[in-house]
Formats: sequence, structure tokens, C-alpha cells
Amino acid sequence: MIMDAHAHISETSYGNTRLYLEQLKEAGIEQGVVVPGGMMDVRKMTDYITGQAKPDQPEPNNQYVADFCHAQTGKFKGFICINPHDPQALEKLEEGFRNGFAGLKLSPMSHEFSFSSKILAELAACCGNYGFPVYSHVVFSPGASTAKFASLAWQFPKTNFILGHMGFGPADQEGLKAATVMDNFYLETSTGNFLHIQEAVKKAGPRKIIFGSEFPLSHPAVELQKILLLRLPEPKQEQILGGNIKTLLPPNREVTKPS
Repeated sequence: MIMDAHAHISETSYGNTRLYLEQLKEAGIEQGVVVPGGMMDVRKMTDYITGQAKPDQPEPNNQYVADFCHAQTGKFKGFICINPHDPQALEKLEEGFRNGFAGLKLSPMSHEFSFSSKILAELAACCGNYGFPVYSHVVFSPGASTAKFASLAWQFPKTNFILGHMGFGPADQEGLKAATVMDNFYLETSTGNFLHIQEAVKKAGPRKIIFGSEFPLSHPAVELQKILLLRLPEPKQEQILGGNIKTLLPPNREVTKPS
């Protein structure tokens, strides 16, 4: 069964759970991994990438994700978003895992941190101890580049790392190389271009590629077509469309019912 491995949900007119479920239905998808959205208005994403705008709501709404996952009775997993600058970052991560979150979502564009900082090492180690993955996009910044994210993955071989959107730019060769040589490094496809996804499947293999939608910036059905048009044998296609992410997620655990 297909699983959307990356979607942002928020209490916004363009990214709420009602819209997400509608789009999933249109795409024929019933399962997903969701993270907090709404920290930035993705309708003007270029303004954030170029530094013309700052995050509107940098505090992630993890409770919105927890509420949705609980209401959907096992169909969706939530990744908790942690701001590494929070003095209680590690404690909040551990509490999130105890309460049913299934992975860590990092947002260097929202929180402007370095992957080489001490707290990132502590968060990555914690994820490895729990057996949960770390997901992050990268930005055009020395501290939050693909190379720095890959270096963090090298330091923690027992932790699985997912590089969002196939890395930085149209064809991130550093991300592709990392996925090729490291067992614990994966590429997530949302908003990636078809040719780069195709090359990544050839070089890193379908076992290292994970399908995601990047809702609400993209429609799950649009992102799904990129994978279907690869015209892979069914077992390899199934790996990308759900098998790989499911192997990285913890066993079925319900998110704790909100008080």
C-alpha cells in the first residue's frame, strides 16, 4: 500500500488536514507521515529561500500533528519538529517519542541551525537509541548543507537519515553519493525532478529512495506520477512507494490521546 512519507499539515486555509485527506483520496493514498506545517507560508517560498522573508510562526505546532494522528487510528505517523535552539530540545524529543511520535523533523530554514552543533549530535544519538529516523531538508548555508547533513549521518551509523526533496537544487550529487555509500542515508522524492530521481534509482538503488508529497506545496497525485513514470518492476516500485519508509518507522504505536 502506498504511503506518503512527507507532508506538512497546519491550521491554515491551504494546508489543513481536510484538504490533505481530500488530496490523498484523489491520489489513491491512504497512509502518510505528517509533520508540522505553517511555520512559513509556502505560497511565497522563494521569499524565504532568498532571505526576503522570515518564518511567520517558527514554533512548530506538534499538537496539531498528534491530534490528527490520533484521530486517524493508525493510518498516519507523526514526526515531531524540534527547534535545536530550544534549551529543552532533547527533553522535548524524548517526550515526543514516549507519546507516540515516530521520528524527528528538522527545519533549518525555519530555525537556522548548524548540523555540526552539539545539540544536533545529541538529537541524532537519541533517535538512534529509540530506533527512529531523522528527516531534514537542507539550505544554501555552510552549516546546513547536504555535506553537513551527510557528515552527521556518518557520525551516527545506527541512526537513519532521510534527506528531503532529493537534497539542494535540481540535482544534488552530494546527497546522491551519500545515499549510494551509506546504509543509513535515504533520499525523499517530493518536489525532486524526474531525471534526478531516475538517476538516483539507478545509482543508489530503489531501496534508498522514499516517496513523499510535500503537501501542501505539491499535490500527492502529482508527486506520485513521477514514481509511476519510472516504470519500475512492481517490487522495486513498491519499495519506493511505501516499503522503504515503513522499514524505518517504529512498530505500530498510537499517539497518546491529547488531554
